[in-house]
Amino acid sequence: MTPEQLRVFVTVAEMEHVTHAAHKLNMTQSTASAAIAALEARHGVKLFDRIGRGIVLTEEGRAFLPEARAVLARIAEAEAMLAETRGLERGHIRMVASQTIAGYWLPPHIAAFRKARPGIAVTLEIGNSQEAAAKIREGALDLALVEGEIDEPKLERRRIGADELMLVSAAPPPDRLDAATLRAGDWVLREEGSGTRSSAEAALAPHGLTAAQMRDPLVLPSNEAVLSAVESGAGMTILSAHVVARSLRIGTLHRWPLALPPRPFYALRHREHHVSHAARAFLDRIAQAPSAGAQPD
Repeated sequence: MTPEQLRVFVTVAEMEHVTHAAHKLNMTQSTASAAIAALEARHGVKLFDRIGRGIVLTEEGRAFLPEARAVLARIAEAEAMLAETRGLERGHIRMVASQTIAGYWLPPHIAAFRKARPGIAVTLEIGNSQEAAAKIREGALDLALVEGEIDEPKLERRRIGADELMLVSAAPPPDRLDAATLRAGDWVLREEGSGTRSSAEAALAPHGLTAAQMRDPLVLPSNEAVLSAVESGAGMTILSAHVVARSLRIGTLHRWPLALPPRPFYALRHREHHVSHAARAFLDRIAQAPSAGAQPD
């Protein structure tokens, strides 16, 4: 049975006249009659008795009427939900973000979006950049927000922001800063696969230093762990300005005068998957925020 057949059945039952029901539904009398006949034939049940020019429900028809009305009501609710989703009155965005983005950069954007669109729920997971990209590649979530370069054919990138990286340590920087100083220092790094780790390695490469050349660097699984270790004197590190801002302000860290390139933030989505109206609206909002500099790839 189809929604149209149910609408014809309910309208005819209420008006007890096929022609009048057809007129109300903006269809011909023959189309309405065909819909009733098809419904009866498909299920082998007589729904109406014809009496003169009128038409009345059979016992089976009377039993079926509330069920048909309930189905049409659910269809109306579903259509309203889709309309509300299209109008951004309802929706759900499922995303994953790397640690720096999720912990520092993203929350104000989510708060502003929720204030503007309170009917849209946001679910956020946290992982490093490679883990976040894998979630999108597998189709588990709608969006991933990551740091640095993720180049995968199945994923579409959109630049949504940028980050400043800083070389910091608990001790003040030396008077002379060169490649030898960097190689001789103790280093604290994020784990492989994190955007912060890959960005740090890329930033140090022009200065002649790779992770393999570091003296047994301490590798930790989160920004907070790296920050705490460096503040405790474990060595130097490269972290986001968002992560070290408070420590620099209160003096538990010192910034070294090493120029590092900006690090882009990207939103990732699967090229072959539909992007909901809610997710697209969220991306548009954060990409238009000051300093975002949105650029699709």
